[in-house]
Amino acid sequence: MTVASVSMPEELLDRIDEFADEHGYTGRSEVLREAARNLMGEFEDKQLEDRDLLGIVTVLFDYETSNAEERMMQLRHEYDMLVVSNFHSHVGDHQCMELFILEGGLDDISTFVGKIRATQGTTTVDYSVTPMDASEPIA
Repeated sequence: MTVASVSMPEELLDRIDEFADEHGYTGRSEVLREAARNLMGEFEDKQLEDRDLLGIVTVLFDYETSNAEERMMQLRHEYDMLVVSNFHSHVGDHQCMELFILEGGLDDISTFVGKIRATQGTTTVDYSVTPMDASEPIA
């Protein structure tokens, strides 16, 4: 098996190690392999291809230690045809929440979510997609 080096904050690495111990993984490599497979699988759902989708993306970030808010607005404008609504709110002492409502295809939504996830300073990125043609449910 090929060895890959990955940079990440020490706190995240500690969380991965704790997760591995608590859930019976043989080590952090096994956790990261499964996480990578799951992440890639999220966007490979054939039942969502060629359908109009509604996407909801929720992002949390610390506004005092990052420029994530500026990046969120850049992406909001870059993907103006995809983002139909956007909501910003302060939560807690130092956190902001950005909510994006998207309408588009799986490829466009996947690209947008990927760029959000790649933004430095985000602490949480969560999303869901739902077909807009409710008469044809996902099996």
